[in-house]
Amino acid sequence: MLFEDQRPDEHSFSGRRAVVCVMFLFGFLVILLRLFDLHILQAETMTKRANNQHHKMVTLDSNRGAIFDRQGRALALNLDVPSVYASPVSVKNPRLAANRLSKILEVPRRELEERLRGNREFVWVKRKIDSEYATQVEALSIPGINMVKEKRRFYPKGTLLAHVLGFAGIDSQGLEGLEVGYEHYLQGQARKVLLHRDAFGRLIFPENQQEGDSLSGNTIHLTIDEVIQFMAEQALETAVEKTNARGGSIIVMDPKTGGILAWTLRPTFDPNHVAAVSPEQWRNRAVTDPYEPGSTMKIMLAAAALEENLMKPDSLIYAGDGKVSISGTVIHDHKKAGWVTFREAIQESSNVAAAKIALELGKDRLYRYLRGFGFGEKTGIDLPGESVGILSKTEQWSGRTLPSMAMGQEIAVTPLQLVTAVAAIANGGALMKPYIVERIRTTQGGSVWTREPEIRRHPIGPQAAQTLTTLLENVVEQGTGSQAAIHGYRVAGKTGTAQKVDPETRAYSSSKSVSSFVGFAPAEDPRFVMLVVIDEPQGRGWGGAVAAPVFREVGAQVLRHLKVPPQRTIGIQVAAAENFSAPMIGAVYSEE
Repeated sequence: MLFEDQRPDEHSFSGRRAVVCVMFLFGFLVILLRLFDLHILQAETMTKRANNQHHKMVTLDSNRGAIFDRQGRALALNLDVPSVYASPVSVKNPRLAANRLSKILEVPRRELEERLRGNREFVWVKRKIDSEYATQVEALSIPGINMVKEKRRFYPKGTLLAHVLGFAGIDSQGLEGLEVGYEHYLQGQARKVLLHRDAFGRLIFPENQQEGDSLSGNTIHLTIDEVIQFMAEQALETAVEKTNARGGSIIVMDPKTGGILAWTLRPTFDPNHVAAVSPEQWRNRAVTDPYEPGSTMKIMLAAAALEENLMKPDSLIYAGDGKVSISGTVIHDHKKAGWVTFREAIQESSNVAAAKIALELGKDRLYRYLRGFGFGEKTGIDLPGESVGILSKTEQWSGRTLPSMAMGQEIAVTPLQLVTAVAAIANGGALMKPYIVERIRTTQGGSVWTREPEIRRHPIGPQAAQTLTTLLENVVEQGTGSQAAIHGYRVAGKTGTAQKVDPETRAYSSSKSVSSFVGFAPAEDPRFVMLVVIDEPQGRGWGGAVAAPVFREVGAQVLRHLKVPPQRTIGIQVAAAENFSAPMIGAVYSEE
């Protein structure tokens, strides 16, 4: 009986065991199916999700190519500087963190707090900061706030060549000057960096972030000579301060190639600190802003007259009592001259003689020569924002336009156009295409391309250029440009003083002018041509008294720097600018 009573219990136990086994088997089967799904069917998706939980891909800016002068001196390069970033998911108290960071980084607290809130893995807090601020941020030890090294554009010479170099933005993109003009060559490839999450869930940049040379931009080598650039900068700064001028510019060019040796403007700016600088200050006015050149334009008039055989150095011109009336406008000289030779007319910068020569030349021929020298068109310089200047067509000229243009009025040129035109006289009549980038190299030193000098045209022949050079030498040795004479060297050049138009009265101002001198040396074998422009000097701002001495100072240093031996002794005369009589009100006039 006992055994009979136990049989049902044994049967029940065996059934329960079977059920349990089936359940375990089913569970294992479910797990195997799930593992198959995760590891086989969803392997790629799960791998990406896991990587996203442990890694984060961030794009950093490229390693921008450096810029050097002709001797390999660095003018623009990159520095490793700290950038602050945050992992908002790891920031425990966004408000407190924002409050503490804003005081150091000078970023609005509310803006920072908004960035630090949320479930984002990565946000920039402030990029490319100074190391002293980075030290203060690091000392705060705020969870979720970290730093990484990025490349920041640095200009080691400060304001030197600022308007030509321009500057780059926060993302290493060119914004002004050569930086934007040669963006294609300078900009390297953006870097992608994989961030790792540490044991505390914080995103950490890898220590080795160095990118290969293939990611870096090309290096650019300029025609600029840093030594000559420094000479020009110092001289212009002194001249502007001494004359209380509004500003000024100096361009030094190699007339044989068109390469720019120096290019400086005042006022200037520091491309390392452009946040507080207005576009007015960083605009390259020597290429963007045309001005009426005044009597320096008589060089082109003389060139046309010589090339057309209308004048020879000893040709006589009647300048009378120093004034002539043309189309209701009285043109004055600073003194009565009577009969003068063509040589003397250029030497003393006679307005009356210039007007008569222009009338004999005629508007069609004068216009053709002005265009031949490059006025009214771009020079083709490899800088952005170039202006064509103002040279109206002959059908738009009034009865007084022809004599006015002979004196550099009713025409507007950029300083670059003028120095390029005079360089054509210096090199025997060939108008060169100016340029500022000489060659481009890869980071390994391989050549990308090298510039070759380019002749645009020949506005005049070698004989006319040589004769005009002799006339311009007389201007320096005996005429209005005597203060440009450099001891031991033959110098050719021309002074200019141009009245500025008063925007209120729309008439020429009696107090505001542009003083200039353009010339080259040594005259027999020119190594440089230089234009000096001083804008609105205070007092009697004749070009011979204001701009010519600057030319002499810089020119003497340039010749020594280029190791050009002196050829002869020249007696430097004192300019007679103080003897010029006051201009007549309402008359078109020029001292030079």
